[in-house]
Amino acid sequence: MGTFEINGGKKLKGELKPQGAKNEALQILCAVLLTPEKVIIRNVPNIIDVNKLIDLLGDLGVKIEKLSEDDYSFQADDINIEYLNTEEFKQKGSGLRGSVMILGPLLSRFGKGYIPRPGGDKIGRRRLDTHFIGFQKLGAKFIYNKDNKFYKVEAGNLQGTYMLLDEASVTGTANIIMAAVLAKGRTTIYNAACEPYIQQLCKMLNSMGAEISGVGSNLLHIDGVKKLGGCEHRILPDMIEIGSFIGLAAMTQSEITIKDVSYENLGVIPETFRKLGIKMELKGDDLFIPAQDIYEVETFIDGSIMNISDAPWPGFTPDLLSIVLVVATQAKGSVLIHQKMFESRLFFVDKLIDMGAQIILCDPHRATVIGLERKTDLRGIQMTSPDIRAGVSLLIAALSAKGKSVIHNIEQIDRGYANIDKRLNALGADIKRVN
Repeated sequence: MGTFEINGGKKLKGELKPQGAKNEALQILCAVLLTPEKVIIRNVPNIIDVNKLIDLLGDLGVKIEKLSEDDYSFQADDINIEYLNTEEFKQKGSGLRGSVMILGPLLSRFGKGYIPRPGGDKIGRRRLDTHFIGFQKLGAKFIYNKDNKFYKVEAGNLQGTYMLLDEASVTGTANIIMAAVLAKGRTTIYNAACEPYIQQLCKMLNSMGAEISGVGSNLLHIDGVKKLGGCEHRILPDMIEIGSFIGLAAMTQSEITIKDVSYENLGVIPETFRKLGIKMELKGDDLFIPAQDIYEVETFIDGSIMNISDAPWPGFTPDLLSIVLVVATQAKGSVLIHQKMFESRLFFVDKLIDMGAQIILCDPHRATVIGLERKTDLRGIQMTSPDIRAGVSLLIAALSAKGKSVIHNIEQIDRGYANIDKRLNALGADIKRVN
């Protein structure tokens, strides 16, 4: 298990370029299975979860060529479906939650798809019902083997239909879209997720010959086609990493420029951080965060305490609530953080309390943060990263703290952030990686 040793209290300065979006990459890479023709994907992030999926695609028979540091070509013209029945696949697939999105493409093109129950973050129940109910409505048969924990979907012919999703699941919507693009007739998906990641997937599929309309809304129409061709696609910059860097700049009183942020795809993220009093300036497509001694949390118009909560797009992403919570610990004022979509993502706050933060954990979904207004520094402690986003939040807290902090289980951070220690050290941080 890897460890970060952090000497905090240092102000950073310089430029950071966000990596490609992890959540988009996991969908886009699965989509290469829909065609035997070559697909080129650019701006692929070099992170554990994405590299595991690329490895899995190679095991399935996809021909993979690395064109540059973050560009790849994929060609799925000789897929070995029988690999899905192997013990090796069971082990690899269960360690990656994104593996569930190979099901839609495999079902669509080959009539069947199998996966072991996937892993991922330990952030509460994250059910897969939406995926399989959608497949069933398209005409697939669903089988779950409780003994070996394998999910199976099979279908002779998929038939387009109308469906109203019970939740606007991003991965569920992506999986159903990829299953429907080669189905016979029209599929209508209402209450579809409409995140930029889904929009990107739809744009890529349309460039391959799919017929998807309503992109960007929660009502999608998909007219099935007989086959898809190759394409070239560029992944967006990671909005979660961009939000993390905004929080990092505020907490460490640093002057940071975040390059090429694709601002129009950030939604309410910049405005949410502005509610905490964080100043920022858009210069072209770069986001400049000036060094701030104090940032003050806004109140609502009637003077009541600010409440920041997550919601499906275009609401505030749940992946950044832990960052907002950490940033609020040194703000002037108080804020209620309401995590609606996952029940265990706030449990890392005990580490922040040990560091000196004033936080009241109301229940698994809500925490009230009373800002210290920098009158008291957080103090370095020893802690363990429970998941990707909490891990980075603890890293930001440690970088702002007085003294030395130690974070164990940093593999969780590496799952979502490429070379984060090297990139931040280049700006003046003091992070040592110990294996």
